Amino acid sequence: MATYIEMPKLADTMTEGTLVKWRKNEGDKVETGDVIAEIETDKATMEMEAFDDGVLHKHLVAVGTKVPVGSHIALLLGKGEQPPAGGAPPQSKPAPAPAAPAATPASKAAAAAPASSGARVKASPLAKKIAAERGVDLSTLAGTGPGGRIVAQDVESARPSAAPAARAASPPAAAGDRRIPLGGMRSIIAERLLASKTTIPHFYLFIEVDAAPLMKLRADLNAASEPVGGLKFTVNDFVLKAVAAAARKVPAVNASFAGDAIVQYGSVHLSFAVAVEEGLVTPVIRDAHTKSLREISDAVKDLAGRARGKRLKPEEFAGGTLTVSNLGSYGIESFSAIINPPQAIILSVGAIVKKPIVGPNDAIVPGQRMSIGLSADHRVVDGAIGAQYLAELRKLIESPALMLL
Repeated sequence: MATYIEMPKLADTMTEGTLVKWRKNEGDKVETGDVIAEIETDKATMEMEAFDDGVLHKHLVAVGTKVPVGSHIALLLGKGEQPPAGGAPPQSKPAPAPAAPAATPASKAAAAAPASSGARVKASPLAKKIAAERGVDLSTLAGTGPGGRIVAQDVESARPSAAPAARAASPPAAAGDRRIPLGGMRSIIAERLLASKTTIPHFYLFIEVDAAPLMKLRADLNAASEPVGGLKFTVNDFVLKAVAAAARKVPAVNASFAGDAIVQYGSVHLSFAVAVEEGLVTPVIRDAHTKSLREISDAVKDLAGRARGKRLKPEEFAGGTLTVSNLGSYGIESFSAIINPPQAIILSVGAIVKKPIVGPNDAIVPGQRMSIGLSADHRVVDGAIGAQYLAELRKLIESPALMLL
């Protein structure tokens, strides 16, 4: 029996996917479990597997097409079968311009509001900032704050106004310039990071830790392990282990803001940033606080490898409770990361740098130092809590044998 292959729902929030690449051509034999296409969702580019055997008779959508979940994208025929009579099924069309957000009181008011009369607009500073960044004309909004004041939520619920002057002017093109359209994943990254930076009150703390004990323990473990074909530990393995263990000591950081409450998680589901061609993904090590150093190292290698190979499952990059971003391998010594909502903290880890330090008796001696930054949501985490967490993290990194207990 002929089978229509449909656009699958690869993530809870997915309503459509972009067909990035066909991995099976028309006429190819297909078996259950074969990868037939690559699909870009709002979170990652993922491989799509076949659920039936047969021959791929026809591609029904072209590469680059955005397709609603459940729409037909290909026709699979069994041995000796003919395509169904009566024509092809309804075709998926390239996605039109983004639809308006779901109607809210603010967006309804914006649609019906008259053009600006020149009167002074009452809006909070944050609302003005978000409006400027998103190209929203405040004069078209009806505020829901005290006395009709426009607040941030009113702006976030509204559609951008048509080509504000500050954004309309594109830089002049020159020879060699090229315009790179945003893919679905890059668009979502841009949208979510903007929302994080403009709606979450970030604050930042930094420490510099003595990395020499960690480097010695790592060298000793690898020297004993490698000759017998054992695992080679990375600096990041130790950092992730320490981050998870410290979160159990200071559980207030392993939390998120829920409007009228703070949710404090009972388990540490540790997200870590992995750079891929389309942007950044954050696979999750489940129950990282219960895992040994070796188990964390195995999980990182597996998840990062499959992330780069576009083989992660949706549940493997969802549900993290805090995140680590490590740019040490790129030579970056220190940086501030943007919080990954709805999490309350993200750690930024820099390179280990050899530098002179003040040792015992005020002697200048060579040392190995590593900078670690904490970006925190001030609605959830206060400065003292952040400082306590970094103190626990420092203790584990500077006495790494504690991680092995």
